[in-house]
Amino acid sequence: MTVSYTAEVATCHQLGCFWKLLARWRASIYKIIWVDLVAFLASFYAMAMLYRFVLEDDSKVIFEDLVEYCHNYGGMIPLSFVLGFYVAIIVDRWWSQYTTVPWPDPLAVYVSALVRGQDEHGRLMRRTIMRYVCLALTMVLTMISPGIKRRFPTYDYLVDAGLLNRNEAAIIQAMDEKFPKHPKHWMPIMWASSIVTRARKEGRIWDDFSLKSMIDELNKFRAGCNMLIHYDSISVPLVYTQVVTLAVYAYFLAAIFGHQWIERQSDEGYKKIVNYYFPLFSTLEFFFFMGWLKVAETLICPFGDDDDDFELNWLIDRNLQVSYLIVDEMHNDHPQLLRDQYWDEVFPNELPYQGEVQRAEHPEASTAKLDLSKITSIPGKHHTSSGHELNLTNISLEDGEEEESEHELRIRFASHHFRFSPSSLSISISSDKSPLDHTEENVDEEDMLETDIDDFDRLREERERDRLTRQIQHAAMTLELMKGELGQTAASNTESEGPEQSQRKDIGIQTDKSHLHKGKKP
Repeated sequence: MTVSYTAEVATCHQLGCFWKLLARWRASIYKIIWVDLVAFLASFYAMAMLYRFVLEDDSKVIFEDLVEYCHNYGGMIPLSFVLGFYVAIIVDRWWSQYTTVPWPDPLAVYVSALVRGQDEHGRLMRRTIMRYVCLALTMVLTMISPGIKRRFPTYDYLVDAGLLNRNEAAIIQAMDEKFPKHPKHWMPIMWASSIVTRARKEGRIWDDFSLKSMIDELNKFRAGCNMLIHYDSISVPLVYTQVVTLAVYAYFLAAIFGHQWIERQSDEGYKKIVNYYFPLFSTLEFFFFMGWLKVAETLICPFGDDDDDFELNWLIDRNLQVSYLIVDEMHNDHPQLLRDQYWDEVFPNELPYQGEVQRAEHPEASTAKLDLSKITSIPGKHHTSSGHELNLTNISLEDGEEEESEHELRIRFASHHFRFSPSSLSISISSDKSPLDHTEENVDEEDMLETDIDDFDRLREERERDRLTRQIQHAAMTLELMKGELGQTAASNTESEGPEQSQRKDIGIQTDKSHLHKGKKP
């Protein structure tokens, strides 16, 4: 399982908080690199002993030439670029594989909420659906993880674990004999969808939209299982992995010779006297670059047995337990509804803290402390493109129109009046004329049609008409409900009262309706 150290680095101190992590061994760089480092140092000292104690003078000259050649040209390998880009791809792929692993929790919530029925058959449906979903994921993991394959090598082990029944295992085995080339992880998903469809036919799922939601969630779970198989079958291109591996090992093979101490005076004017005893910076360089390569080797397949690989055995157990808990133990169950402690206050002004030291200041916006004293523009002033102020009070009327004494532009909107009657609903727009309306009386209807209307004004008129239509519909629905309630009340009163009183009320209601119809406008 991936080693988590987040709690230990939650707070950063003066010297940092990563120092405490350097002493860890599990999932550490020391654990994955120490064998390669020992091999590198052994090779380095072997070449040093060969040069100092075995080779003769003529052979030492050849060895020194080889050392200078490796030292001068070994740095031409673009190790940082090639290795860094490769590790970035591997880390991104590693996280994507983890987020692709499907979790049955959303589907379990759907099943618990939508598949109704407290009887044994309803409970059996819910539990079987979630068991099939967990079985499908387990079958996929046996295909991509060696640890899960060792735990469930055959269908009999799935039967013993309770994920599969004997009759279901016989069906899958028969399908394997007919179609041996294709995996059968999708079969439990199909069984679960069939149970969901059966629950809809039996009325345990109330509507088709709920059925569609559950089918969509099943398809989403199936897509996650398929994506895991794609990650397993389609790896990072092999040529890229080979290039990175050859670059790293070729670089340090050249470093074994290029970082040796030799008796010949170097071009820089000094001898590598430190490397005579221990190749310090060569070891650090090997530590970093080879550690980088080992990180990529560890993360390229996160479903294996490395320390940083995913804990899939725990995931299988957890999924089945939580699924049964959601759809069975907690089905249609919730705590008693009680008033919260802020019921009378509606909402709390401030939540309590255990200590005043824990109380933090509220975050401020970025412009909260902006200095506005240098802003000299007066709010409310609107200028035209020419820089002059636009004043609506100085706008004159069109030619032929009489100006007002105060040169004011006045706009009046027509008011809407709703009139209700027991049988119909009408709306009228008042035509009260403003002081400017006398200029509109001389305008013909044809001229009004020829006038160009701005798109914004047209859109505003359409929205106004839609709003009025909705208001009329709402008023009509309210009126119908009121009429229905009045009818029910009248019927109940008629049953309780005598026949003579009911006849009198009918005559009175008819008289009122006749008066309303007489006063109604067409």
